[in-house]
Amino acid sequence: MTPALGLEFLLLAALWGSSFLFMRVGAAEFGALPTAGLRVALAALFLLPAFLVPGVWAGFRQKARAILFVGLLNSGIPFVLFAYAVMHIPTGLTAILNATVPLSGAVVAWLWLGDRPGRSRALGLVIGFAGVSLLVIGKSGLSSLAGAGQGASLVAMGACLLATLLYGIAASFTKRHLTGVPPLATATGSQIGATLGLALPTLWLWPEQAASATAWSAVAAVALLCTAIAYILFFRIIAKAGPSKALTVTFLVPVFALAYGVWFLGEIITPWMLLCGLVIICGTALSTGLL
Repeated sequence: MTPALGLEFLLLAALWGSSFLFMRVGAAEFGALPTAGLRVALAALFLLPAFLVPGVWAGFRQKARAILFVGLLNSGIPFVLFAYAVMHIPTGLTAILNATVPLSGAVVAWLWLGDRPGRSRALGLVIGFAGVSLLVIGKSGLSSLAGAGQGASLVAMGACLLATLLYGIAASFTKRHLTGVPPLATATGSQIGATLGLALPTLWLWPEQAASATAWSAVAAVALLCTAIAYILFFRIIAKAGPSKALTVTFLVPVFALAYGVWFLGEIITPWMLLCGLVIICGTALSTGLL
């Protein structure tokens, strides 16, 4: 990896790591669903000029229905789930659970596409999901009587895992139905699809009280920096280094998210979170063939 590509890689991890912080700030005033709706709408507006790139508009028109649909699976619904999650659990914990995306993707590819993992990858799946189980048990207090706050935390962690499952389904759907489509067409069209899918619920649940400039700035940042620009960076890295190396950005995202949570939100990092996060990352690396 060249120094320039390495900087892009770190920038992408930093951007995606900050998305949990921005969602927390935005969702506190807008609510989970309007935050997600604004995020995809602003990202779609920012990416619209991509249709002027030769071949992008033609690629979108050819597979428009599939691209719009995958937008709901890969952006719209997961963004709602994560925006809800960060309102109830630390952003660093949310990012650690988000690191299970490759695990979910491997399972879905196995069940749907018949991409059966070898022994080492199967072992990685077991290790990764064991780490998730330990993390959930340790944070939600399942070993004791669950109170209202613990129940909300458990639901929030379930929302994170459901979001990662949708990411995995979207990845397999993309592989089966969108192979050969220009990445910019998929990125732009998917944000449009997510915007259309979330438009009515966003208007229905729009907060009665006007949001502050801070909340608007947070939503704009997560839309432009963590969604639109991050997508462009991600596809650049795939083009230059291949999907396997691009996938390793997942390992760095929780590092940045944990740091942002401590610095800006005063969140506490527990040894249990770090231990379970390490187990999840090791399992993910095995399951994706990176180790």
